[in-house]
Amino acid sequence: MTKKVTLAILAIMALCLSANADPIKIKGVYNNNRYDDHADHWYSTYVGWNSTLGKAIFVVENGIYAMEVEGNTVTTPEKEPAVVISDFYSNGQFTNDAMALWASNFNLMYGNSGAVKAGDRIVTVTSRSGDEVEDSERFAVRKWNAETGDLLNSPSEYHAKSEWLESAGMCVNPKDNKVYGLFYLTDVQLPDEIINDPDFFGDSIDSGYAICTIDLDNMVVTPITPGLYYDNFVTFAINSEGRAFAMTAGSTAGYEGEDGKFYDVNGNLTGAHVIEFDLASGLILNDLGATGYCSQAKRQSACFSMKNPNKMYWNGFVNSGMGYNDYGNWAPLPDSNWLNNGKYDTALYEVDLTTGETTRIAKIDNRFSFSCMWVVEDDEPINVVDGDVNGDGFVTSADITALYNWLLNEDDSAIVNGDQNKDGDITTGDVTYVYNILLNGGSK
Repeated sequence: MTKKVTLAILAIMALCLSANADPIKIKGVYNNNRYDDHADHWYSTYVGWNSTLGKAIFVVENGIYAMEVEGNTVTTPEKEPAVVISDFYSNGQFTNDAMALWASNFNLMYGNSGAVKAGDRIVTVTSRSGDEVEDSERFAVRKWNAETGDLLNSPSEYHAKSEWLESAGMCVNPKDNKVYGLFYLTDVQLPDEIINDPDFFGDSIDSGYAICTIDLDNMVVTPITPGLYYDNFVTFAINSEGRAFAMTAGSTAGYEGEDGKFYDVNGNLTGAHVIEFDLASGLILNDLGATGYCSQAKRQSACFSMKNPNKMYWNGFVNSGMGYNDYGNWAPLPDSNWLNNGKYDTALYEVDLTTGETTRIAKIDNRFSFSCMWVVEDDEPINVVDGDVNGDGFVTSADITALYNWLLNEDDSAIVNGDQNKDGDITTGDVTYVYNILLNGGSK
């Protein structure tokens, strides 16, 4: 496919037309939330015994949830697709066994060791606990239709602890369509260049985090990082440019400023850090610095809209689990009063990678946290005739730059509907076509 777009044409198209930002819809795989005084309490509704299936049917809160983000508001996450008991059970009888099984299967959608949406499917990894669980069957892997929630594989697909399926997060790289993750590797033999370093001390066999690829068909994890990292990483996400970022847990040791962010004694931001990785080497490229917001060493998630590579959405906690107790001391917040002290409250944050600024958009109702999340509009080809190509809320020359980058992308799968005039080619004609639409108001 030829791509003859020139910067000369793009220079003509530096427009400054105002446009209203549409709400962003984000979906995620439920990790856990808390409604009352029972920490880690799982809610379920017993429907009845299904004799055809030979099992009791429960409806649980696990599933795929959606929330909308507009300005500084975030709607309460709602299950999508919804599970409605009356659709398969009425008057004490099951009326649709297949739907009853579908509803019951959501109790298996739990990614406490990681989850990822890749194309039209979701993969969840559950770490199984208990003395009766053998290390040879430590991880349960379930694969799902991302739209319908149908379970696609055997519910008894188990993998060994030695397969390294625990991760801080996984994500598809749109540049090569491979799935990368920040995996926690155990019992790893460190390379000679590390253990032979005069400054090295410790065991040559260790455990820690490494950038890896994973084949979701057979769940084989392949390490890239030559060695291990020991930070408390809690998220992993890749933007449309193929840049990879992780968040650290980031406990706080400082004071809260008037802006709601935390600072150390020298007036510098503290809290969770944003770390950029090089996917080719598996090494840390850059520490973008502290966000100023607290978090915890618990599962969280992050994602990008493919429209904007510089804005990362982060579903994190609102504190580090620490706070001032009744005696005025800085100490762990008690679980006995977590409902009121906000210990497990969660929020949606926005990280601006161009400035390093992190903003709390809003708290999330009912303390939702997600094993993975994604921007829904990215599931469909991006319709650039909306004008606001990069999703920043305005139609400006920056949108032309975003369009230019897409049109010149060597990976045709990432062109994102670049053939706007439908002539079968991506040429200067497509840029002219979009230019005329933007000039006329940038409306759909």
